Amino acid sequence: MARNVYGLDLGTYEIKVFDKKKDKLWKAKNVIAMQDKKYIFSVGDEAFAMYEKAPANIQVVFPMKNGVIAHFDDMQYLLQNLLGMDRQFSRGAEYVIAVPTDVTEVEKKAFYDLVFHSTAKAKSVRIVERGIADAVGMGIDIWNEKGIFIANFGGETTELSVLASGGMVLNRLIKIGGVHMDAAIANLVRHNLDFLIGRLTAEALRKEFGVFDQEGDATLKVAGRNLLTGVPQQEDIPIGIIRAAMKEPLAECVRSIKALLDRTPPDVRRGIDEKGIYLTGGLAGLKGLSTYLEESTGLKVTTLPDPELCAVRGLKQIILNKDYKKLTYSMLDEDYRWLR
Repeated sequence: MARNVYGLDLGTYEIKVFDKKKDKLWKAKNVIAMQDKKYIFSVGDEAFAMYEKAPANIQVVFPMKNGVIAHFDDMQYLLQNLLGMDRQFSRGAEYVIAVPTDVTEVEKKAFYDLVFHSTAKAKSVRIVERGIADAVGMGIDIWNEKGIFIANFGGETTELSVLASGGMVLNRLIKIGGVHMDAAIANLVRHNLDFLIGRLTAEALRKEFGVFDQEGDATLKVAGRNLLTGVPQQEDIPIGIIRAAMKEPLAECVRSIKALLDRTPPDVRRGIDEKGIYLTGGLAGLKGLSTYLEESTGLKVTTLPDPELCAVRGLKQIILNKDYKKLTYSMLDEDYRWLR
């Protein structure tokens, strides 16, 4: 029986998988629920449903932090359970994993070890930079493009990549994502209204109001706790607070984009000026984000359908098309810098 091949895009809050044998893409929350800090209670979407609702003896843990693996054993257990759950998990499979470029070699090797040294007993593990996987997933002819700028806005990080002629020219990982915007929203609501809301409520406000495209006097009624009386209640949250809270995280992202563009070689920059910026990642669909970036950078901004799936779609193409195999590498290769 032919071994299966999996493509893995391990995001901070969501895992995206391509299963070659079933020719299927699927995703699940990157979460694990533990009882009394000892026993696994649930994983994936089921565990995430307990977030901010679980009793005191159940802890909801996110094994990834800032785009890298923070709790290795939990992540390994979670991945093995998700791959095996009603999906006829096959041992001895091959894996292609999308990883951030701008991380340490130790952090990058953790992605490799995650499946290579596990009960999955992987036959082989190959690595590809997420920016390259994104470009392939967009359908871009990366071999002949003279300059591509990709901004992957995720849950805890924003990964900026400059590509040309099939390779990575520049890359930067910024520790700003949706969770930081949600925390800023919750903090400003608490400071201005003496009203406490949870992270999921802040996320709902962010998704509803976005960056632009809303009337200035819009409000949204949400549930929370009045900090003056201590009583749970509902409160109308004005759009102005949400916009003010997101202003600084978004401005930091724009400053990083401009700084990377300033470092880009002139020939590559000409290609970027022509094509503009491509948005991917789970946050790319935020209302008004593309408009905000266009006005802030002066470049055209393109967002593809289902931008959070761009990288895993790229992994699918890399697995199915032998011409793309040269974009990947193994940490066991003799010329890999980890072994030098």
